[in-house]
Amino acid sequence: MQVPGFLLRRLYVRGSLRNTNGGFQFDLKNSLGSGYAEQVLPLSVDGGVVPVESAYFIVDGATIRFADVTAENPITLAMNRTVTIGADAAALPEGKHKLGIGFIVSGMGKMEFDVTDAIGPGAADATDDD
Repeated sequence: MQVPGFLLRRLYVRGSLRNTNGGFQFDLKNSLGSGYAEQVLPLSVDGGVVPVESAYFIVDGATIRFADVTAENPITLAMNRTVTIGADAAALPEGKHKLGIGFIVSGMGKMEFDVTDAIGPGAADATDDD
């Protein structure tokens, strides 16, 4: 069963892209249905790739590295819960950025989507679903 990108984009919390000490973060909120990702694909930012070793989830205060997600150690995408995704990378400059993320979900296969969000003044008004 393939879930279209326009539905998966609903996971993204608009205006959540932000820089942190040592990288950047954004939020996902699952309103589609619970699932378990058994693999997380590398993040993409503006066409570049963030290695899985440099990306992580924050779930209920615990940090889980993308590289640690396996079929034996899946990440739960619980219904109506917010998950933070972050990267140990350079801070993003102000302006729009295209983010891509993908998962391998048990029983559903590969799910990928991208969104555009912005950092800086007026960022909440700059998101779209390109």
